[in-house]
Amino acid sequence: MRTTVAALLLFAPLPALLAPAAGAGAARPEQEKNTIRQTFIGKAPDGTDVEAFTLRKGNGIRVKILTYGGIVSELHVPDKAGKTADVVLGFDDLKGYLDGHPFFGALVGRCANRIAGGKFTLDGKEYKLATNNGPNHLHGGNKGFDKVVWKAETLKGDSPAIRLTYRSKDGEEGYPGNLDVEVVYTVTADELRIVYKATTDKATPVNLTNHSYFNLAGHGSGTILGHELQINADGYTPTDDTLIPTGKVAPVKGTPYDFTGPTPIGKHIGELKGNPGGYDVNYVLRPHKGLFSAATVREPTSGRVMEVLTTEPGVQLYSGNFLDGKNKGKGGAVYNKHAGFCLECQHFPDAVNKPDFPSVILKPGETYTQTTVYRFAAK
Repeated sequence: MRTTVAALLLFAPLPALLAPAAGAGAARPEQEKNTIRQTFIGKAPDGTDVEAFTLRKGNGIRVKILTYGGIVSELHVPDKAGKTADVVLGFDDLKGYLDGHPFFGALVGRCANRIAGGKFTLDGKEYKLATNNGPNHLHGGNKGFDKVVWKAETLKGDSPAIRLTYRSKDGEEGYPGNLDVEVVYTVTADELRIVYKATTDKATPVNLTNHSYFNLAGHGSGTILGHELQINADGYTPTDDTLIPTGKVAPVKGTPYDFTGPTPIGKHIGELKGNPGGYDVNYVLRPHKGLFSAATVREPTSGRVMEVLTTEPGVQLYSGNFLDGKNKGKGGAVYNKHAGFCLECQHFPDAVNKPDFPSVILKPGETYTQTTVYRFAAK
């Protein structure tokens, strides 16, 4: 029965399943362009069903999101000639994600980025976490939010949207407290909007983000070094050799980290010291309240432009330094070094161990909230 339902959903938007049958007032083609399409794509290692939801509003962008890891597996965006391309790195099927990957498109947590030594002290108690990135903890541990199956439901509204929910139990990956997380993905004609919420019954660090790798020329189009990037940040957090911040904030002016004006990502990449052949650094965004334009990226040939807006205080620029061609992506694409870039909106790395950084501690009775928007244009 599952195959029959999935096939039906593949060719018809969910609202159509509740509409009259063909010949009795079926939806017109222009109505069908506003769609949420749901398909069964396989099972997680624990046997849980995994589904994909494809969201599209009118003739605008089209996004596919998996319940496994909350992964953004496809994002189709038009260029200046109206030609559409998929601009995120990923795989054609679930197996690619299950076999292991560098967080392509994933929803990461409970605490994104690195925690020094895989440990922290909270309310007088030391908590030990997995050290899954050299000596440090990275992106929630061995089985972070990128490797769990989220519950999904479609939402009613002017634009296609789905809500993913997950309960991270007390002690999961070493973190304290039962954490209830909700993430809503909404697609408009030109935006992918991600709204995060979380509550806990015990004080715990929380820092959620999306880890999509972008290539605005198309996911299999070579390096992103020619993309022109502007980041609205005057400072960054320098790191040690294991990419843990020193706790200081340094000015970007006069350094290879200066993207205060539109600059090709590859222009100064060869001048970086102490980093593995590229950018993997947190930028301290200019002071703001509410949604803030953190960064803008333009790919000159296609004319595609992506603006990143966020409520977070920082954004991590990662230039795909560890991509090595071993990940065979969609359509057989080979993802070599610098095949994609990430702009991960976040609180600062290792903030749980850096009292001068904005706090990542969520307490009972509080609600963690975060909004990030990827807005697209072509010119």
